[in-house]
Amino acid sequence: VLMKTIRNSAKAVIIQAGRILLVKLKDEEGDWYGLPGGGQQTGETLPAALQRECREELGVEVQVGSLQYIREYISRHHEFANSEEDVHQIEFMFNCTIAQNATPSLGPNPDTRQIAVVWISLEELPGYRLYPQALIPFLADTQGAPGPVYLGDIN
Repeated sequence: VLMKTIRNSAKAVIIQAGRILLVKLKDEEGDWYGLPGGGQQTGETLPAALQRECREELGVEVQVGSLQYIREYISRHHEFANSEEDVHQIEFMFNCTIAQNATPSLGPNPDTRQIAVVWISLEELPGYRLYPQALIPFLADTQGAPGPVYLGDIN
């Protein structure tokens, strides 16, 4: 059996004034949300990948801070098993900042399904279709409790 390679992905957790910056995407079931970021390329560090992806998706420069969470995603264990039967991705989520006066908007090279960039209140986050869903309680915890770094194979 030929095993596909494991893909590394870098994601940005950008929180300002009680709101988080997310990319808004569309699929057959409607709108959903995700952290900005994407796949690491050979020869690229995770922070460099994240800066490039944020320029492409948000049209702004990000300062990459500390590593906050690591998520594994093995598609066959989750609800998208039919459409993504052989994906194994490791996502490295970093705390990031953007300049106070920066205005993120749909970048020059957004994801295929990306339709917008939005700020969402952390308090309202549980009402949104955000992936990974298991991340919501950690992000919505405005007390800022660090939580575990390694989240495991979640969706």
